Amino acid sequence: MISKLLFIQGDMATAIDTVENTVATAGAERVTLWQMALNGGWIMLVLALLLVLAIYIFIERYLTLNGALKGEADNRFMEQIREYVHEGNVDEARRLAKETATPLGRMISKGFSRLGRPLPDIQAAIENEGQLEVARLEKHVSLVATVASLGPMIGFLGTVVGMISAFQEMAYAGNNIDIQMLASGIYTAMVTTVGGLIVGIICYFLNNLLVSRINKVVFELEVRANEFMDLLHEPA
Repeated sequence: MISKLLFIQGDMATAIDTVENTVATAGAERVTLWQMALNGGWIMLVLALLLVLAIYIFIERYLTLNGALKGEADNRFMEQIREYVHEGNVDEARRLAKETATPLGRMISKGFSRLGRPLPDIQAAIENEGQLEVARLEKHVSLVATVASLGPMIGFLGTVVGMISAFQEMAYAGNNIDIQMLASGIYTAMVTTVGGLIVGIICYFLNNLLVSRINKVVFELEVRANEFMDLLHEPA
């Protein structure tokens, strides 16, 4: 009985040693994300450049939109315009609007430049200036959406290239086909697919953030423009 227990104990120790050796070997051969990216080839380089471009545009546009939104959210500007108009000091109101370097300031300044004309003409001038301001705010945002669409497509291109490379090596090998040839090509193909999806997901999220901020700025501009038109409709 004792000899059987010793035998079982010896087998368990051997099994544990085998598992530990296997885990250690797997840990030593574990591939990092950086190594996976390098194995993806030139496709991964293209994806990296597109991602950097999209992130740069996002940061630049996000800061610009935050600045514009902060300017429109401040009611002090419209309060000062209203005070000057009620006091009959239109020149001071016009000067304040001209010196306010925000989308709202430029829209109100355009409205003051049309004073003396019918109110529909003033409103049309403000709306036209508003469209120009929105176009400036949306500058390069479409590139982020483009990268979001191109990312998965370029990743799929890498998949096709990797599979073609694998089968080409197998064709050249003739009867000396090795599974390693196919595995290498499939590995490259899968890495580029994952890379393309990651770039697409990140850029899709960034684009939606920018679009939501732009919509918020546009809403604020419309509210303030309506306030200005209501101010002009008030009796002197």
